[in-house]
Amino acid sequence: MNARRWATRPPTNSGFSDVPAVRSVWLRRAPTPVRAGLRALGLGAALAGIGCGTPGGGADFGPDVPPALPMPVANNAVAAIETSAGWSVFSFLGIDSTKLWSGVTTASFRWDVGSPAWQVIEPPPGPGRLAATAQAFGGRIYLFGGYTVAGDGAEQSVPQVDILDPATGRWTRAAPMPVPVDDAVSGVWRDSLIYLVSGWHDSDNVAAVQIYDPARDAWAEGTPIPGPPVFGHAGGVAGDAILYIDGARVQADPRTFVLEASSWLGRIDPTDPTRVAWERLPDHPGPGLYRAAALGVGSRILFAGGSDNPYNYNGIGYDGRRAEPWAGAFAFDLTTESWITVDAPYTPTMDHRGIVIAGGRAFIVGGMTAGQQVTDRVTEISLRD
Repeated sequence: MNARRWATRPPTNSGFSDVPAVRSVWLRRAPTPVRAGLRALGLGAALAGIGCGTPGGGADFGPDVPPALPMPVANNAVAAIETSAGWSVFSFLGIDSTKLWSGVTTASFRWDVGSPAWQVIEPPPGPGRLAATAQAFGGRIYLFGGYTVAGDGAEQSVPQVDILDPATGRWTRAAPMPVPVDDAVSGVWRDSLIYLVSGWHDSDNVAAVQIYDPARDAWAEGTPIPGPPVFGHAGGVAGDAILYIDGARVQADPRTFVLEASSWLGRIDPTDPTRVAWERLPDHPGPGLYRAAALGVGSRILFAGGSDNPYNYNGIGYDGRRAEPWAGAFAFDLTTESWITVDAPYTPTMDHRGIVIAGGRAFIVGGMTAGQQVTDRVTEISLRD
């Protein structure tokens, strides 16, 4: 049982006192209404040429097949970045195949796209942790939060933000999160700011939207989400929009965790990026999901896998049932403002922190397959013009 998440007291301090506001010179763009349409298309049409392939070892497109990770890992933070040597994909932290507290790992890996194998790299400072999130920005990779697990079951959200310089392999530290969170949704807006949306903080979910400015190494508070605070939700940033779906919310009396099946769109005000106009969307295709893989790309946000049963880090649901991955995928098109069903990856997976794009290729890295099996597979989603 997740001892931390059965604590009874929510956080009492927002942590944002004396945090300077984010500055922006972008012009305001008026929001448009959301339409509830749902279109069923092949993946190529749905995502302007994005199509799902088979897992690593079975993909039949591209000059090279994505190699397996050096070890099975799930709940790992992932990111991709272009360096002088080309595109590289990174995996940080997570849990190994034991699915025990002692299997929470610092293991970190790098794959230079086109090379035959992943490299073991220097891990971020500190202990192993779960449910961190990573974003590439300005030639660096920013790794946010996560939570630690002790032998007695005690868990703690960590405030640290670690920065990796891929050119040197060295880690430095950024300003800590005002509200330490894990299992949050993150995304980069206009190559300017990094947003963290909701997530778990020590003893409860929080509605906070936290905005990090890498240029100033400073945080600001955004408009909180209006829906139930959640952890294990999925989403991303595309254009001037944040979109997230589902996750797990706290249910009282008796206190437990249940699936929150809802979808939310936030429109960022370019003249004041701390202002986000939130609205609830029509339900997405398929069931509500927990720890799905997601990615904002172009004018669309893609979702794949996840489970319809919220679970602890061992894959066992909070209701005592074994969680299983959902075999499906869909996207929200911000241009047509509609949900789109798309072809799913060949092997269903869950327990993800995101999807990464490396040049013209996109990948789901690790996760859990059927039977709560932690996997070393890398599933490719091709990007074709």
